Amino acid sequence: MARRKIEVQNVISPGHVQSVDADKYEATRDAYLAVLTSDAPGMTPAEIKAALTPRLPEDLFPGGATAGWWAKCVQLDLEARGVIVRGPGSPVRLRKA
Repeated sequence: MARRKIEVQNVISPGHVQSVDADKYEATRDAYLAVLTSDAPGMTPAEIKAALTPRLPEDLFPGGATAGWWAKCVQLDLEARGVIVRGPGSPVRLRKA
């Protein structure tokens, strides 16, 4: 049986749309938004990944497998949609819009 797909955007490549596994995307998005703060300066991608990985379903992410890729996918999509914003400077820090 074919897996359900969802289209994601990429803030770095405006107009580029990619189809990805909907269950993995939605699980990662829900975990991402649950751990991400709206307070400045925000969280680094490494902090976000560390906080969201334990929240991912084991059946979709056994042992946290591919959590980093999915966290980046969700980050770029949510940035493109204006749900999260990137703070100024380095290192990259993200927060809810």
